[in-house]
Amino acid sequence: METKNLSQDYEEFANRYLDKVKPKPPKNNKRFNFNNINFKKILKYVGAFILLGCFAVLMLYFMVLSGSFGEIPNKTELKAIKNANASEVYSADKKLLGKYYIQNRTELQYDDISPFAINALVATEDARFYEHSGIDYRSLGRVVFKTILLQKENSGGGSTISQQLAKNLYPRQHYPIIGIVVNKFREMIIAQRLEEIYNKEEMLTLYLNTVPFGGNVFGIEAGAQRFFNTSAKKLKPEQAAVLIGMLKATTSYNPRLYPEKSLGRRNVVLDQMVKYGYLGEEAASSLKEKELELNYNASTHNEGLATYFREYLRQELNKWCKENQKPDGTNYNVYTDGLKIYTTIDSRMQKYAELAMNEHLKDLQKVFDEHWKNQKPWGKNASLIEYAVKQSPRYKQLKNNGLDWKEINKIFATPVEMEVFTWDGEKQRKMSPLDSVAHYLQFLHAGLLSMEAKTGYVRAWVGGINHKYFQYDHVTSTRQVGSTFKPIVYAAALESGRNPCEFIENVQRVYPTKDNWSPRNSDGKYGGQYSMQGGLVKSVNTISAELVWETGVPKTIALAKNMGVKSELPDGPAIALGAADISLLEMVSVYSTFANRGLSVEPTYLLKIEDANGNVVADFRKPESRNWVLKKETADMMVEMMRNVVNSGTAQRLRGSRYGIKTDVAGKTGTTQDNTDGWFIGFTPELVTGVWVGGEARQIRFRSLQLGQGANTALPIWAKYMKKVYTDGGFEKLERATFESLNDSLAFVMACPMFIPEFDSLLVDIEPDSLGIDRKTLFKLEREREKQLRKARKEMEKEQKQAERERKREKRAEEGKENVFDHLRNIFKKKNKD
Repeated sequence: METKNLSQDYEEFANRYLDKVKPKPPKNNKRFNFNNINFKKILKYVGAFILLGCFAVLMLYFMVLSGSFGEIPNKTELKAIKNANASEVYSADKKLLGKYYIQNRTELQYDDISPFAINALVATEDARFYEHSGIDYRSLGRVVFKTILLQKENSGGGSTISQQLAKNLYPRQHYPIIGIVVNKFREMIIAQRLEEIYNKEEMLTLYLNTVPFGGNVFGIEAGAQRFFNTSAKKLKPEQAAVLIGMLKATTSYNPRLYPEKSLGRRNVVLDQMVKYGYLGEEAASSLKEKELELNYNASTHNEGLATYFREYLRQELNKWCKENQKPDGTNYNVYTDGLKIYTTIDSRMQKYAELAMNEHLKDLQKVFDEHWKNQKPWGKNASLIEYAVKQSPRYKQLKNNGLDWKEINKIFATPVEMEVFTWDGEKQRKMSPLDSVAHYLQFLHAGLLSMEAKTGYVRAWVGGINHKYFQYDHVTSTRQVGSTFKPIVYAAALESGRNPCEFIENVQRVYPTKDNWSPRNSDGKYGGQYSMQGGLVKSVNTISAELVWETGVPKTIALAKNMGVKSELPDGPAIALGAADISLLEMVSVYSTFANRGLSVEPTYLLKIEDANGNVVADFRKPESRNWVLKKETADMMVEMMRNVVNSGTAQRLRGSRYGIKTDVAGKTGTTQDNTDGWFIGFTPELVTGVWVGGEARQIRFRSLQLGQGANTALPIWAKYMKKVYTDGGFEKLERATFESLNDSLAFVMACPMFIPEFDSLLVDIEPDSLGIDRKTLFKLEREREKQLRKARKEMEKEQKQAERERKREKRAEEGKENVFDHLRNIFKKKNKD
């Protein structure tokens, strides 16, 4: 019994031990038994999940449709689609000068777009565009299965051109988690509505008018102008392929930034055009071998032609928009309404004016820098630098941010990397903002305005040397005009009855009623007497001062106002020497009165404005408004005097070999005190052009008259400009124009010497009261003496002419005798032969 029990116990123990040490199979080697799977249950769950998903998607779709994620535009709104279109500024010769915009966009019609651009777009972005009605379900399926499920990123997108248009018109919004789905639904709904409203051509036109090309450039027209300087209608197939290729990624395929990538993308687009039958294989192969050819035309507000003029015009247009309403009752907007603005500017003359200014200023700046060498024009005048700092945009921004002067000063003293303007192009330099202020302060600046004399049409407007870095317009800003004001003084004297051949003594007078004002001549030379013509030709200050004193300051100011000066004028005799601050725009208007033989004409630069549909909404082409402000005789005499300024006076270098201007020109130079401002205003019978040169700060100047006079600083710009205009075959009329000759009576009145070296006169620099006579009596005595001198001179000239006639008569008689003798000799020779 015991043995049996032991045996059993041992067996039980052995079994327990074997169970413990028995190796267990690995878990991953367990065999999966398909028979145990409940497929019905799984299908039930999957079906429920799919139904739930479809329901969720359907619910989401209806939520989007109902506006839960933002209102969906209805058909009425979509019919009235209006993009923010750039307004365009055109020259008189129909060249695009520039645009005003928030988005640089120009709307076109279907026929204004190259077929190559349309075909490239369809072939690349939506091959079945003409077959679907807004949604391409085949492409959508490809996106779901290949792009989403199989994660193949290169399988292509599912958005049609219609959906992309919807995205362009109504940019995507940000929604957490489900944002992509919501935006896709919005685009699909809008695309289908668009397809119901517009036909395929209209859809393509809308798309190509809205598509972005980077850099705030929108629409195929703006893209064509930016990258190829052409219109959308004139795009070649390879150019169209470049632009359409950019739509995949405007930065990555930008042909200016990444030419190699752009070239590859262009060829892909050309292949797509071949694939869908829009281009032959042979033609495509030839085009793919071409290099990438750009004609980049960055039309920013600071680039292109007439930048200063466009900025001045922009302010005028903003004022006009505030005062004028569209048919719907809202005010016009120059940045979004796609207006067409037509101006009087001639693009050719504008280009020549800008070139002339840049050519001369570049050379003049070198002379100026050499003139000052290692010195600063402002010397130790730290207040000028401080003033310039406080006028800078950087300072004003820091001040607005709440920084005090100490903090701002520290920022201005810290060197940073910056791009600076030089006459050799923009340079990247590391310098402090304070140093950059000093750098820009040393530049010479200029302004030029060219205007048709008879119409007042402004043909060229150059307000400065570079609008990006210097935005102060020197056409409208006021500066001291110097001797360019003298023709007004002389005209006022003639209008008051002054005889142009009444001589004025060249002495330094004292005018006690005006704080003992005693004007000096710039060359320091005195003595002799000048006629009016001689005084103006040589720009003698003492003569101008005496004329304004005799005529009266009020009469001179009144004439200046009538001739076009709007600036405030000082009420004193110093006005005769150009002590007034007047703009170039005003002075050119004044000189046009001389060219017009006494008729004053307002400067005109704006012709008309059209809306986006071509309707004229403002017409500024009014009947010519002219006012007689000078007698014809006065104007003719002034023109004759100023012709001699050019022929033999302060502007005679125009006639020299360097410039060689041969045409009829009249004008006047001007140089203000200390050579701060240099002027030349010259005119032909058809064109009046004024030029000013100087520093933005008046301390920036030459120290010598030879370098700083207007004949050296401003006149060369005028000469270079006119030579370029004359070289252009389109301006032959301007080159051939001549002034009318003086009639016999005026020629007789002005027939006197410009200068008489010696003249025994009273000491008129002594105060009249000390002689016991008043000034009026003194003037009478001087005039009487001048009349006697003129009478004696006429008698002398009469005797000289009589003697000349006698000499010619004797010469003719002698020639007659010789002819008789010759005749007799011939007779005798003939008889001898016989």
